[in-house]
Amino acid sequence: MSEAPAVEVLSAEKTYPNGTRALLPVDLSVREGEFVTLLGPSGCGKSTLLKMVAGLLAPSDGRLLLWRKPVDQVEAAGHRLSFVFQEATLMPWARVAANVRLPLDLADVPRAEADARVAEALALVGLARFADHRPRELSGGMQMRVSIARGLVTRPTLLLMDEPFGALDEITRNRLDSDLLALWGAKKLTVMFVTHSIHEAVYLSNRVVVMAARPGRIVDEVVIDEPYPRGPEFRVSTRFSEAARRLQDSLLRASGDQADEALA
Repeated sequence: MSEAPAVEVLSAEKTYPNGTRALLPVDLSVREGEFVTLLGPSGCGKSTLLKMVAGLLAPSDGRLLLWRKPVDQVEAAGHRLSFVFQEATLMPWARVAANVRLPLDLADVPRAEADARVAEALALVGLARFADHRPRELSGGMQMRVSIARGLVTRPTLLLMDEPFGALDEITRNRLDSDLLALWGAKKLTVMFVTHSIHEAVYLSNRVVVMAARPGRIVDEVVIDEPYPRGPEFRVSTRFSEAARRLQDSLLRASGDQADEALA
């Protein structure tokens, strides 16, 4: 893992036009090749922060840099980012291959090259045999794999994921978590991942950034000092339980602070 920062959030904050302060000034650095998870309750600004990193939301103040460049100049730095949303957001009338190819079509990539990259992306997520299917013929987990393939088809170096597995059953979610770690390692990606799940955060991450709400802010960072690859045995280990307990305590302390503020 490189020590160079892929993402730098420099006193970035967000206040909406209606006066809602969604995010207090945040400072955060993500190293190239790191897997960082944003963990916290609804309303703590996780998705807001992720969308600011992606350039989908502008900060009210502060700056965000990707490889030391402004967000809108990331390609000038020789990098690409992709964003995977909470829902698969697939075109229901189009086949899987066309859904995955969409970013390349919008970028006017020649069809032969685009088709080759679609095949590569579908193979990476284990859906090579489903290129001609339509979304309604796939399970929820498979639809999310299509969404991830669409994120990978542009060959990003930074992958931003906003609770992509939150609506899935636990068995499917655990399997996709493991598949994601394999992709992260194989493609040498930098990943920022949003979740509500303490256990998912522990399993996936090099580092977990804990956030609290009203208004959104960072309250703790926990390093998960466990080697990769991580398998099912890690989920039932003492080290896993200790990391989960620390994250739970951090979230509880943050919730207590919010209650104290409400009573003050």
